[in-house]
Amino acid sequence: MSVQMVLLPVFVQVALTFALLIGMALARRRSLVSGETRSRDVALGEPNWPKEATQIANCYRNQFELPVLFYALIALALPLRHADLFIVLMSWVFVVTRFAHAGIFVSSNDLGRRSTIWLAGVLVLLAMWIYFTLRILLLI
Repeated sequence: MSVQMVLLPVFVQVALTFALLIGMALARRRSLVSGETRSRDVALGEPNWPKEATQIANCYRNQFELPVLFYALIALALPLRHADLFIVLMSWVFVVTRFAHAGIFVSSNDLGRRSTIWLAGVLVLLAMWIYFTLRILLLI
């Protein structure tokens, strides 16, 4: 697989993270400008942001949990030349689950649906790691 094909899902995942960062900043700014939140009430990291800003912030923070294992896998698979079609396809499936998870997180925040999508992403990533590990250990 070409480097571009392997890295494209990574770039899309990074774009999601930046989009959430920008969304969080805009939601917080709106809250401060409207007077709904006072800067002294959040200056030391107190959790006093309104619901929308908190949802987006939590979703943004979540992008530094499970996706870290995705980034690590790609960072290892690429230079070791084990980033094949399976890894690329599963990368796209993983990224789609992250977008679906984020969409639910920042909208309805339906915990049942969000958890199901999160679990799907976990299982895809686990399958990727098992596949990669077996290829390395069995020298496939």
